[in-house]
Amino acid sequence: MGTIRLTTAQALVKFLNQQYIHIDGEEFPFVQGIFNIFGHGNILGIGQALEQEAGNLEVIQGKNEQGMSHAAIAYSKQMLRKKIYAVTTSSGPGSANLVTPAATALANNIPVLLLPADTYATRQPDPVLQQVEQEHSMAITTNDALKPVSRYWDRVQRPEQLMTSLIRAFEVMTDPAKAGPATVCISQDVEGEAFDYEEEFFQKRVHYVNRAIPTQRELEGAAEKIKASKKPLIVVGGGVKYSEARETLMTFSETYHIPLVETQAGKSAVECSFKNNLGGLGITGTSAANKAAAEADLVIGIGTRYTDFATSSKTVFDFENAEFLNINVSRMQAYKLDAFQVVADARTALEQLMPLLQDYKSDYGSFIESVKEEWKTERDRLRHISFNRENFDPEIKNHFSQEIMNEYADALNTEFPQTNALLKANEAVDEDAVVVCAAGSLPGDLQRLWETNTPNTYHLEYGYSCMGYEISGTLGVKLAEPDKEVYAVVGDGSFLMLHSELITSLQYNKKINILLFDNAGYGCINNLQMDHGGGSYECEFRTADNQILNIDYAKVAEGYGAKVYKANTEEELEAAINDAKTQSRSTLIEMKVLPKTMTDGSEGSWWNLGVAAVSEKESIREAYSFKEKMLTGAKKY
Repeated sequence: MGTIRLTTAQALVKFLNQQYIHIDGEEFPFVQGIFNIFGHGNILGIGQALEQEAGNLEVIQGKNEQGMSHAAIAYSKQMLRKKIYAVTTSSGPGSANLVTPAATALANNIPVLLLPADTYATRQPDPVLQQVEQEHSMAITTNDALKPVSRYWDRVQRPEQLMTSLIRAFEVMTDPAKAGPATVCISQDVEGEAFDYEEEFFQKRVHYVNRAIPTQRELEGAAEKIKASKKPLIVVGGGVKYSEARETLMTFSETYHIPLVETQAGKSAVECSFKNNLGGLGITGTSAANKAAAEADLVIGIGTRYTDFATSSKTVFDFENAEFLNINVSRMQAYKLDAFQVVADARTALEQLMPLLQDYKSDYGSFIESVKEEWKTERDRLRHISFNRENFDPEIKNHFSQEIMNEYADALNTEFPQTNALLKANEAVDEDAVVVCAAGSLPGDLQRLWETNTPNTYHLEYGYSCMGYEISGTLGVKLAEPDKEVYAVVGDGSFLMLHSELITSLQYNKKINILLFDNAGYGCINNLQMDHGGGSYECEFRTADNQILNIDYAKVAEGYGAKVYKANTEEELEAAINDAKTQSRSTLIEMKVLPKTMTDGSEGSWWNLGVAAVSEKESIREAYSFKEKMLTGAKKY
């Protein structure tokens, strides 16, 4: 076989065009495109290669390295890890901006190819522009910061190294058990160097994703545990979505009368209307799910990492009496909570388990229906919270005095509770619309209150809970779901953190919708400090003379070119959402909502936090004592 002379960057682009993935008999290109911000280190290498011949890659110009990477992550997540975007950045600061998204992808097990430019392999011009220096090693660059947050990391300092590096990177990204960010740092001088690559390297390469099959020992052990239980409970994690196990799981749940509870990643794997779906589990969950968790004598975790929010810091289950059975493609995750491990694909494991369970039925009786109806009543109550200027009692949160609440109502010119706004939005958007969120109090409200009756329409980045993911992620979801309305549900704090890819959505005519909840502060963290005995310190957005900031976010978005609305009542919000559906460009709906009108922690939930052991305030000492009491009942491993 012959060779072809290309630069390292040209070889990279040619290789990306030839990568395919094969899942369940279907085969399609794995790399959809490449996000870029060109600068020192990649413009003359990868930039030149893409300009000369991008092939089938969709090339999208980002506005912030972190933002465009979040868009790439969201695309892969919404596509159930079947397709990816690559991301190329300049060296130094551009590369450093990849650390946060790399960690986000790692925490969520999402494949993305990161291509940060590196310093010179020859070291002759050192220190070059944007290069850091360390006295103890000349080999360290900014990109070393990406090592702990990458599933795979490599540095290419010779053109021929690209071949083994890329093949290894794609092996990792297409492995369900290891999926995560692959970082390939290419020295900027090497990007432009030529090499005689073997033509075979550029032939079509198919990466086969096979469903991991459980062993007979695993199946028999799992069946034995289920048959011995009276009240098993299934925890639905994100792995259920990636396995596309919805129908199998619903059949399994119905056949054996086993309730489902959801993590943030697992929500919308099965629609809310399914009779055995009790909703979110843990701190941001429903009372129905947490009551079922307390009753369970066998917890069946499917595709879940058991984060502290889902487990209420390992207190939501009856650890004295409950056993655990985990089904997960990752052996590490299957070991969580000292469970019996089934290291296998979720759908395959459930399909092969059913013949072994015969006539098994749980002892829940009417319990599932009863607690689900109780939660429905509570959700209806939360739907109609009202603000009273004389006697503020929204029955949600009330750490602020009546005087401060009135101050906010006057400053923001609103009496709109956050829960009312969110639930009205849920009613007004299309049933197949996708909602995107990541951080603050909104994820808790969404997991409890947002009803999803179309699969895979709830997109929460809560593995890392990264502020700033929301709007960037919505662009990525729109790329994955071009025919659906996609909504970023974002607080003012996260909007200020990062909204650069709103401009990218306008530039490329990829319409997204932003539902901006403005309560003039970091409301979630303000609750956190006040819940644990502290005052309201440095979390409200106030001026030097203590005036509440009233920022016109609609005007900001309008300046970018978005269609904007202001909605401080349910009627205005419904009208804005309906009109936004008719628009062809991105929209932003600004809602001024009152602080402390988000939902409170669910019944039976608790979060282990680092409360100060020493304080002059009695309220903080009491919070610490309560924490110590709760720790006595928490599982330690």
